[in-house]
Amino acid sequence: MIPLDDTLVLEPVRVPVWAWIVLTAAMVAVYALTIENGAVLAAHAQTLHELFHDARHFVGVPCH
Repeated sequence: MIPLDDTLVLEPVRVPVWAWIVLTAAMVAVYALTIENGAVLAAHAQTLHELFHDARHFVGVPCH
């Protein structure tokens, strides 16, 4: 048990750059799979919409 008069000293955590890149890629993938309906990816909206629509059904995300 930690005595009440002692204070905890937290040291900063260093996160590698590659971890931030992986996190960003994962967030973009989750966005594209669950929410994207052509508003952001409008240049190839129809093709990508069908791809993500089928992927939504595959992973069980309700989309309609």
